[in-house]
Amino acid sequence: MKRLLPSLLILGALTACGGQESSGGTSAQASQPASTQVTTSSTPSGPPPAPEPAVEGTCPYLDKSDVAQANGQLVPKVMLSSDETNPACFFYANATEIQLTVRVYRGDATTAKALVNEAAPIADSNPATEPAGWEGGSMATDAGAVYAVAKAGDAVVITSNQKQTIKAKQIAKLVVQGLAG
Repeated sequence: MKRLLPSLLILGALTACGGQESSGGTSAQASQPASTQVTTSSTPSGPPPAPEPAVEGTCPYLDKSDVAQANGQLVPKVMLSSDETNPACFFYANATEIQLTVRVYRGDATTAKALVNEAAPIADSNPATEPAGWEGGSMATDAGAVYAVAKAGDAVVITSNQKQTIKAKQIAKLVVQGLAG
């Protein structure tokens, strides 16, 4: 949230400056709330929007039995986001509670780092350096734990409802291993 607020303030200022008419008046667009001006496409300057569960399916990065073993809960259902290239995987603990989310990004290095920093801010998290060559952050949150790492233009973000970051780290290592193979 700390990182999002300055971005929204800058976006609001740019929107206000760009929305003035040549006569000095303000256009109707500039008077709209800043939230209506936010774009949903990813750019090299920021991470893509958070994915949402869209369709039941099989995670392309790891099997639900790996999640059950590492996270310590059965997985009755797996949902995928609508992104066909790099879908996020949502592993459920029951009909409505998500126990673990796997988010993979492959593209621009700046965007990959921004995604990791958004999930586990450098200022607030512990350094994450596994698997070898990957860097990011690891931290407990109010809702569980996150382990987020990037290497070049790839990012892997694991969020778990378990407080132990070691569980999210184990999942991240499995996902990275699967991406390499």
